[in-house]
Amino acid sequence: MSESFPKPGARHVPVMLDRVLELLAPALSDGPRVLVDGTLGLGGHSAALLAAHPGLTLVGLDRDPRALELAGRRLAAYADRRHLVHAVYHELPEVLERLGIARVHGVLLDLGVSSLQLDAAERGFSYASDTALDMRMDPTVGPTAADVVNTYSVDELARVLRDYGEERFARRIAAAVARRRERAPLRTSAELVELLYEAVPAASRRTGGHPAKRTFQALRIEVNGELDSLREALPAALDATEVGGRVVVLSYHSLEDRLVKRAFAERARSRTPAGLPVELPGHEPSWRLLTRGAEQAGEQEIDDNPRAASVRLRAGERIAEAA
Repeated sequence: MSESFPKPGARHVPVMLDRVLELLAPALSDGPRVLVDGTLGLGGHSAALLAAHPGLTLVGLDRDPRALELAGRRLAAYADRRHLVHAVYHELPEVLERLGIARVHGVLLDLGVSSLQLDAAERGFSYASDTALDMRMDPTVGPTAADVVNTYSVDELARVLRDYGEERFARRIAAAVARRRERAPLRTSAELVELLYEAVPAASRRTGGHPAKRTFQALRIEVNGELDSLREALPAALDATEVGGRVVVLSYHSLEDRLVKRAFAERARSRTPAGLPVELPGHEPSWRLLTRGAEQAGEQEIDDNPRAASVRLRAGERIAEAA
């Protein structure tokens, strides 16, 4: 199947682009600088950052080979200032070591499923299309969503739906899946959606949004190990950042945002015992928060790009070496 490069604005609209540029600018503006875009996608944020900062070198990571191919085309004009790497963001330390880069001046993580993956019906991320239950961000490796629903025990599947989808009816759905697969394996998104309509009580369907939303989110997170990768990636990104450098993270559900909030808070907290009148040497914070809580997209951006509705942005700046 052939696929043309997405026209600007037609398919990929970088979320909170102006705010991302504003937050990263102080760290990238003077002299040679290095930025890691750990979730390159179609390269929208990276293209704008490379255009804004002529001294910037980009290290762009993505686990999706198709995304790297398309981003490579988009960033062709910056071929001498970018390294595009097939990797998951928690592999950041290994990637930087291979490139001979000790420290970076900025890191951007735009989490969750990309526009490319959502819009490609055959990838199985959307419950609005009838296609194979895949959901792998890297379609070359690992188990699919069909493998999860057809092989996990009721307890395992209920845990995934509860922990990753915050699904109230996790065990009820898991039990329904187990009964259904006794007749035949679940293979398509339409089959799973039909089951969910039957398993989720009608009253909840009327008030809780589409009954497949939480289950599809949970399966996607499980298939791609998203939260485990993020737990590793956040300290790796903070450790790799030079003093004066900045990290910006865009999250799209509460589980991601909770991890991001905790990672920044730990580095921005003084370790001086409470009650002492002065900061003890070596106990001061190594980071400062650049956002008050999590910032959200404005109404106009959400109108223009509905996928921005759930975004939560947090950012921090490294102000000292860790003790």
